Amino acid sequence: MKVIVIIPAAGLGTRMAPVPSALVSSSKDAKGKKAQPSKQFTELGGTPILVHTLRKFAGVEAVNEIWIALRENEVEGFRERLNREAPDLRGKRIELVVGGEHRQQSVQNALNQIAAEADDIVLVHDAVRPFVTAEIIHEVIDAAQKYGAAIAAMPAVDTVKQVERTADGAIIKATIPRAGIVLAQTPQGFRYRILKQAFDEAAADGFAGTDEASLAERAGHEVAVVMGSPRNIKITTPSDMELAEFYLRK
Repeated sequence: MKVIVIIPAAGLGTRMAPVPSALVSSSKDAKGKKAQPSKQFTELGGTPILVHTLRKFAGVEAVNEIWIALRENEVEGFRERLNREAPDLRGKRIELVVGGEHRQQSVQNALNQIAAEADDIVLVHDAVRPFVTAEIIHEVIDAAQKYGAAIAAMPAVDTVKQVERTADGAIIKATIPRAGIVLAQTPQGFRYRILKQAFDEAAADGFAGTDEASLAERAGHEVAVVMGSPRNIKITTPSDMELAEFYLRK
């Protein structure tokens, strides 16, 4: 059995304040304008968040390949930086592919290029979750082997309200018992045939899901849940960066 990791990293990260790019400063978009750096290249402790994330998976012996989907104008710059500044990652097969406009398209592009057997395990992980642990990675792999599909998640702590949006804000319509609620994290792991089928069906129907598990659910597959971690945060806003810097110092 082979374990393949896909990291969709082609997002713009519009909720993150502008930061120094981890790529070459001459990077430009299709119109020739200077490209805005993506949040996954924001430096955390002097190293791009994406590289921190890569190192977590590269350090897991069970992982055979890592595929990263990037914006087209960032592929070569990131490849050069990896070769220059991350020699420790050369022992693991790392492939860079061009991502799509949305996460689902980026994962689909990588899925279309990997070579895998039906029961190989494919993990999908957010580029900006650099504090995932080896324990969580192993547990998702094991659960995906056993059940066919699995995600890391955390139980809901706060009371969950269902609301109806209005012009002035929102009105509470119901309180949802939190005992039956979990907050999804990544990695999300699947047998290759299950994930490929789910993505192919979604593409054929023009369906866009919120994560990989939602596509597997739609295709009729049960998805198991393993315990994530409060530290397995997704860095999305400047306040998340402050927390990430605290975790890094610890």
